Amino acid sequence: MIVKFFEIEKKKLIPDSLLLFYGQNEGLKKEIIKKIFKNKDEILNYDEKEILTDSENFLESVLSGSLFGNTKNIIIKRATDKILKIIEEIDNKNIKDINIIISSENLEKKSKLRTFFEKSKKHISVAFYPDEEKSLTRLAIDYFREKKIIISSYNINIIVNKCSGNREMLFNELEKINNFTLKNKKLDTETITKLVNLSENHSINDLINNCLARNNKKIINILNENNFNDDDSMIILRTFLKKLKVLLKLSEDFKKNKNIDQTILAARPPIFWKDKEITKQQLLKWTPENIRKLTYEINDIELIIKKNFKNSVNLLNNFILEKSTSKI
Repeated sequence: MIVKFFEIEKKKLIPDSLLLFYGQNEGLKKEIIKKIFKNKDEILNYDEKEILTDSENFLESVLSGSLFGNTKNIIIKRATDKILKIIEEIDNKNIKDINIIISSENLEKKSKLRTFFEKSKKHISVAFYPDEEKSLTRLAIDYFREKKIIISSYNINIIVNKCSGNREMLFNELEKINNFTLKNKKLDTETITKLVNLSENHSINDLINNCLARNNKKIINILNENNFNDDDSMIILRTFLKKLKVLLKLSEDFKKNKNIDQTILAARPPIFWKDKEITKQQLLKWTPENIRKLTYEINDIELIIKKNFKNSVNLLNNFILEKSTSKI
């Protein structure tokens, strides 16, 4: 069945629930999951790739009872249609005392996984779309009010515009600003701009664009002059994946029409004039096959970073430098 995210709390979660959360709003997903699993001691996290590699071990874990005799709570991340057979097997066994949340990015209407949950009368499907600017602004205002931080509406708009509908990114930026104010009283527009990495030469988008364009010297300057932290590493990876999705569609179109200018002009959403030249460089250097391969590699490096989070900046820097210099 289809349920809106704000209706989740009204739905009583029974001890054999299967829920599908899909969409790009990872921050909102995390908020809802946190509320659902509030005060739960046993929460098991899996990645789809991990499950598919050893499905028998996963199913054995699901079928076995909780260590404490309570409901077992499981989160499956980065799910695709590949996980459907395993979900159907769990559903057919009518396993009790277990809650499973399947978290996925965008799923098309024809997705078999999405169809399974939407047609089910007992399982739940929830779409998580990007936040509107108005919603993010309200979240920022409430945050600064709670922290007793004085900030202008203009500077709040700067922060919100940087986050592109991503509340997870918003809260990361708000935390940076809060940490800054603990030791510094001055919070002007220039400071805000530096804190949220909005400098034209040092932004996350510039880092990714130049990596894909294989502008190695530019990459080195960005990494040396910009102070990315561990939290930024995950934002960079998620932004990287979003960029690759757009680039893949453009690359497939370019492969068909052989006309790079026509490909850029027909792009939807439109490509801003300042990004057209670097996008052309990327299209000339990346084929659809290589873009798909890079997507898998980014998923792999994300898993490595999560296991070595304290060293995430170094791991990510090495990965980006390697991709900006390696032969395709």
